[in-house]
Amino acid sequence: MQRVGRLGRQPPEGGPMENGVGQEPGTPEPPGPAAPRAARARPRLVFHTQLAHGSPTGRIEGFTNVKELYAKIAEVFNISPTEILFCTLNTHKVDMQKLLGGQIGLEDFIFAHVRGETKEVEVTKTEDALGLTITDNGAGYAFIKRIKEGSIINRLQTVCVGDSIEAINDHTIVGCRHYEVARMLRELPRAQPFTLRLVQPKKAFDMIGQRTRTGKSPGEGRVASGKETLRLRTQGPAVLEEGPSPSEEEAAQRVDDLLESYMGIRDSELASTMVEAAKGSPSVAQLAQGLDSVLGEFAFPQEFVAEVWAAVCHPKGDKE
Repeated sequence: MQRVGRLGRQPPEGGPMENGVGQEPGTPEPPGPAAPRAARARPRLVFHTQLAHGSPTGRIEGFTNVKELYAKIAEVFNISPTEILFCTLNTHKVDMQKLLGGQIGLEDFIFAHVRGETKEVEVTKTEDALGLTITDNGAGYAFIKRIKEGSIINRLQTVCVGDSIEAINDHTIVGCRHYEVARMLRELPRAQPFTLRLVQPKKAFDMIGQRTRTGKSPGEGRVASGKETLRLRTQGPAVLEEGPSPSEEEAAQRVDDLLESYMGIRDSELASTMVEAAKGSPSVAQLAQGLDSVLGEFAFPQEFVAEVWAAVCHPKGDKE
């Protein structure tokens, strides 16, 4: 297609310029102010979402962090953002291996699990550990990610993976981070009963089967390879980046396992952050200093930091 000039027309080839002012052949036109270059349009990242217990499919875009993501989902389904307990990717089931964290793949389908029934359970702490692994949704709700087999909590049939912990002994913990909740539970005295107020995710109808990404039109919202992810940040814009390498994923899994064994929490994003810190630290002492500067509120014990450094920098050291 022939491009027209700024005034909508072009002079005949070899003919006079406008207003009768001629130009010698081959003489360049006097330089003028450079036209501003059009800004490159940012790709639209459109994600599809459903309520895990059953709903039509909605479309969301334009979010930067988890709280904004929940607000977008809530707007689509006309609910309050505080109704959302957590989200899973590509499955409507309460699958703790599919939790939405700080990254979303460009092809991921988001399922929002909302508040269901509230229940209270009395627990007597007969051992130091309850057998709970706690995580949180990044927006104020801590919930149960794992229950250790044979533990105190495992013997209570009413407590389930996916239950949000709303209060301990009528003291609300909404807004607390997962490590704070884990610390509160660890510090409860033995042999003294306490009460947990839990909120379970709303259950899906029995006739609703496993949902997949078939609701997405071919190519719709797809701007890059499936390996790329949208990283959500607490501050600043979300960033489109390549996903972690297999070795980085394995290191993050090892650190996440250490978090669970030492602190009773699981947090894949925290584990990934610690992996990055360990890779740039030539010694345990420097890793401890780096973690203290960015994650000081966790107060990691020295032996834990040493195990993290070994898990990332010398993962096979004990086997050789």
